[in-house]
Amino acid sequence: MKVFLGLKPILYIFLILYSIITCVPFAWALSASFKPLNEIVAGGLNFIPQNFTLDNYRQIFFESPLFGRWFLNSVFVAVCVTGLNLLFNSMAGYALARISFPGQPLLFGLIVAVLLIPIQVTLIPTYLILKYLGWLNSYQGLIVPNAANATFIFMMRQFFVNFPKELEEAAALDGLNRWETFFYIVLPLAKPALAAQTIFIFMSSWNNFLMPLMILSSPEMFTLPLGLNTFKGLYISYWNYIMAASIVFTLPAIAIYLFFNRYFVAGMLFTGTKG
Repeated sequence: MKVFLGLKPILYIFLILYSIITCVPFAWALSASFKPLNEIVAGGLNFIPQNFTLDNYRQIFFESPLFGRWFLNSVFVAVCVTGLNLLFNSMAGYALARISFPGQPLLFGLIVAVLLIPIQVTLIPTYLILKYLGWLNSYQGLIVPNAANATFIFMMRQFFVNFPKELEEAAALDGLNRWETFFYIVLPLAKPALAAQTIFIFMSSWNNFLMPLMILSSPEMFTLPLGLNTFKGLYISYWNYIMAASIVFTLPAIAIYLFFNRYFVAGMLFTGTKG
């Protein structure tokens, strides 16, 4: 115990240094978003702009006609993907934890096996299926393939395995059926796990670059990660606009994390490995 207490200050120093190293790139990007292009390409790590300007933000909001559309596309896709995942992953996890049906162990084994498959392996089959359905360059092409996630089905299953059965039995005595018990009793008490799932899924969808790159062709359908790439040209990259747009891009993700942060740790602790 004394040895651990002696190492505690060293641990804090290490964490502080790591936090500083992690925050430096973001701080530089924030500073660069208020600099003209010539000051950025001149080099150096000066964090205080010598020629402070708001022209970069004015450019992306008022003179880039598609930036607002890209932002709304990203919001729409991320919200839809997150909402569908919360519903489907929770329902699947609850069914695997509480309902006995033929083939349940095999189905659970297949879901666990899916966790071993890299997403890159599924890109070509996904593209061909979307092409067959006529869903290329569409919102449903971005949303439907990502409407459920094996990782979070497994996570929710672990949460519901540890969920007190007494609450469900009491609900059954009060006359609630399985669906009513799930939506009125179980799901509201699963807020910690749902919050942790919300953070991961929203950020994954919000930052997704590869999937939109693969299936989108019209600039009007671009999401922000793909739209930001248009500021990079063959001979010149407008890093001032890229930095300003990147800062705007990070704000919703930060807001989601801050809002659900109080549930995040509890959610990760509740999803143990029992069962």
